Amino acid sequence: MSAKYAFTKSLKEVRFLFCHTGEGSAATRTFLTRAYPTMKKNNPYTPILLREASGTLPKVYARYEFGKEKSKSLDGLTDKQIEDAVAQLVKSEDAA
Repeated sequence: MSAKYAFTKSLKEVRFLFCHTGEGSAATRTFLTRAYPTMKKNNPYTPILLREASGTLPKVYARYEFGKEKSKSLDGLTDKQIEDAVAQLVKSEDAA
């Protein structure tokens, strides 16, 4: 799992937005509880931000060099699908 979270060098920040109580964000909270320590250990200098707000649909943003961003909705995804979506974003070399 550790190689899955080795971020690309052009990645400058990862942001997770989710609801701290909503059922739609349950899989996101489970994923973060399990995967955050590994992501942070493998990428100690890349900010990984967790933003909780009531009623927020789960989403992940990846910010790359030159301010380019990609986002992916995590609403309705399982823990495994969230893991795949995040791995795809953090390994993406082209931020177009």
